[in-house]
Amino acid sequence: MASRIVLVGGGFSADPDTLLDDYVFGLTGLASPRVCFLPTASGDAESYIERFHSVLDSRCRTSVLRLFERDGTDPATTLRAQDVIYVGGGNTANMLAVWRVHGVDRLLVEAYRAGVLLCGISAGMICWFESSLTDSFGPVSRLTDGLGLIGGSGCPHYNTELSRRPSYQREIAAGTLPPGWALDDGAAALFRDGELVETVARTPGTHLYAVTRDAAGNAVETAVPARPLP
Repeated sequence: MASRIVLVGGGFSADPDTLLDDYVFGLTGLASPRVCFLPTASGDAESYIERFHSVLDSRCRTSVLRLFERDGTDPATTLRAQDVIYVGGGNTANMLAVWRVHGVDRLLVEAYRAGVLLCGISAGMICWFESSLTDSFGPVSRLTDGLGLIGGSGCPHYNTELSRRPSYQREIAAGTLPPGWALDDGAAALFRDGELVETVARTPGTHLYAVTRDAAGNAVETAVPARPLP
C-alpha cells in the first residue's frame, strides 16, 4: 500500500473555502473519510478545534486527538482507525517534543506505512521532513529533528511571510539545511513513498518549489507546475 503525505498551504484553518481540503479527502476515494485532527502545535487550542468541526463535520467523519488534556482516548487506537490524519499549524518544535513524550511520533510513522493519508498546514506541513525552516524559536531558523518521512528539508508560507524565501535560500546555499521543498500558501503537493507526485493550486500563481544548491554554492529555485483546482 502506498504511503502518502499531502503538504497543504491552506485549507479549513486559513481559506474561505474547502478546495484544498476537498482535494486531500478526494485522494481517499471515500465519500465520507475518517479524519483525525492533531492540534498539538497550537497547544490544542479550542478555537482551532471548533473551526475544524464547524467546517469539516459535514464533509467527513471527524475526531480530534488532544495531548495537553488527555481524556482517556488511546492515541494508538485512534490513529490506526483513520483514513486521514490532519496536523494543524503552530509551534513545530513544541509539537514534535510533545509527540515524542506520548509516542505519537512512532504512531504516525506506523500509520504512514499502513496507508493512512497524512497531511497538514504550516507545522503540519514541515514536520514530515528531515529538516525544516521554522519560527518555533522566534526568528525563522533551522530545525533538524523532523520525522524524516520525506527526505531533505521543507519550508511553508513561502509567498506570504517575507523572511521565509531569503532565509530558506540562505540556509541551503550555506549547506546548513539540505535541499528541499518550499510551498506557497494557496497550493498543495502530494508525495507518495517520499517522492513528489503532483502539485495543485487553489490560488493562481502559487507553487511548490524545489530549492537546491549548485556547484558554486548558490541556492537554485525551480517552480513545479501546478494543476489548478476548479
